[in-house]
Amino acid sequence: MANILVTGGAGYIGSHACKALAAAGHTPIAYDNLKTGWRDAVQFGPLVEGDLRDRAALEAALTEWRPAAVLHFAALIEVGASVHDPARFWNNNVLGTMGLLDAMAATGVDRLVFSSTCAVNGDLDGVEVDETTPFGAISPYGTTKTAAEMMIADYARASDLRALRFRYFNVAGADPDAQVGEHHEPETHLIPVTLQAVRGTRPSLKIFGDDYATRDGTCLRDYVHVCDLVDAHVAAIDYLERDTRAPVLCLGTGRGLTVREIIEASEAVTGETVPHEMAPRRAGDPASLVCGSELARAELGWIPERSTPQQMIGDAWRWHQRAGYKS
Repeated sequence: MANILVTGGAGYIGSHACKALAAAGHTPIAYDNLKTGWRDAVQFGPLVEGDLRDRAALEAALTEWRPAAVLHFAALIEVGASVHDPARFWNNNVLGTMGLLDAMAATGVDRLVFSSTCAVNGDLDGVEVDETTPFGAISPYGTTKTAAEMMIADYARASDLRALRFRYFNVAGADPDAQVGEHHEPETHLIPVTLQAVRGTRPSLKIFGDDYATRDGTCLRDYVHVCDLVDAHVAAIDYLERDTRAPVLCLGTGRGLTVREIIEASEAVTGETVPHEMAPRRAGDPASLVCGSELARAELGWIPERSTPQQMIGDAWRWHQRAGYKS
């Protein structure tokens, strides 16, 4: 069992990864600047408070903990914000990744699992996305992740770096024990926003466009339970022992759900009506993104068994009802 550095370990996916790593016998070290992460989400190992662009702090953490691998989640992720402030996203997502790669090289850490996104592929009008789908990002968020992916591949070709790039679809749900969950400020992801509308902590859910080329006119996405997702990251640590150089694996279910279908499932789980209203389309939102790959199953033995709408929404609802959770 090993030390594993988790960048963004105080964030949504990172905190769930830390719990999964600890359950597998590893020691997760959360490296987070706490700008979007939460100190109380770091429950399963030590916290190192620092920024990826702080080369001295990052090298000090890598030298002290000597991790066997790095799971790199730290990034700005909100598509709409990236459209309005692309410079902030390029600075954080691209320069942060470069700083991490350089610090890993300087300290001899040679295994990396990178959190990428299907947003690197853009709007493919219902075409199922797999590892061979070409880059075609339509938002600055997607282009910064594209740049980071290309950078990792270049570093791997020129060095001993062993890297696995995961392209996610929409991550949802929460820890079934409700120790950690999805908590962004502001919250923009569909399922937690829907549940906030149910709880009355926001007036209503906005549906951004109902004239897309999907079965009910609302955007369609492939949703993956966060616990299924982090299971793939734990499996990736051993997978990289095979000396695989910069491969890409898509993590999705192959099933898409529309915004209206998420609303219907949320009403079934909670027994409450979801207040909602129509709003204009958002810049950078593709109509449909669904995974068309089985490669992660073949390579990692990964099965997204929790990724049903009932379980994702049910686990998220339990988190939102947790005593003391206010947002």
